[in-house]
Amino acid sequence: MPDPSDTRPAAPTVPPPEPYPLTFSVDYPEGPLNRLTSFFRWIWIIPIGIVAALVSSGEFSFGSPNAAAETAERAGFYFSAGGMAILFLPVLLMLVFRGKYPRWWFDWNLNVTRFLNRVGVYALLLRDEYPSTDDEQAVHLDFAYPDAQRLDRILPIFKWFLAIPHYFVLFFLWIGALVCTVIAWFAILFTARYPRALFDYVVGVIRWSLRVEAYAFLLITDMYPPFSLSE
Repeated sequence: MPDPSDTRPAAPTVPPPEPYPLTFSVDYPEGPLNRLTSFFRWIWIIPIGIVAALVSSGEFSFGSPNAAAETAERAGFYFSAGGMAILFLPVLLMLVFRGKYPRWWFDWNLNVTRFLNRVGVYALLLRDEYPSTDDEQAVHLDFAYPDAQRLDRILPIFKWFLAIPHYFVLFFLWIGALVCTVIAWFAILFTARYPRALFDYVVGVIRWSLRVEAYAFLLITDMYPPFSLSE
């Protein structure tokens, strides 16, 4: 109970830090992991890996690619489709020149990021479930639709550059994550368990990478990513 005779001003309360607008977590597998699928993970992942690669970029062509230089009768038919999985440059241009972040572009970026990370989690042996193209499964990734009017219209041009310190740190963190994955592979083969400390580290590295991606390439926030593995 405070002393009523104490006239000293109360210490100012420090508000808790604002949470980063991207959250990521992976459910730790409670049961034993499958030794067989873990041993041959590099084979099992091939089909969904092809799908992920096609989502990321692709090209299909028929006929002459120089159709513009020929008449329609001589050129035949030409079609090309390809690009990054994450829509970066179109969003950048819309933010800078229009102050808008089209909702359907946001939904694409959110869902393709979720899918690619389900594939990544499976590749890193963190879960046994085969990656779904649409279900969340045990990989929880979310970020809110941004109010484009509150985002800086010039900063998106430089965010990739401002994130350079993170690239250096993440380079070494990912080396550690790959070492952890190799150790976990042996641990799963002998114990059917993924060591919890290694699991938390690898998930933390993915989370850190995603926050940098959210800032520099997804462009959903102007909040600089924390140098932290924690949630």
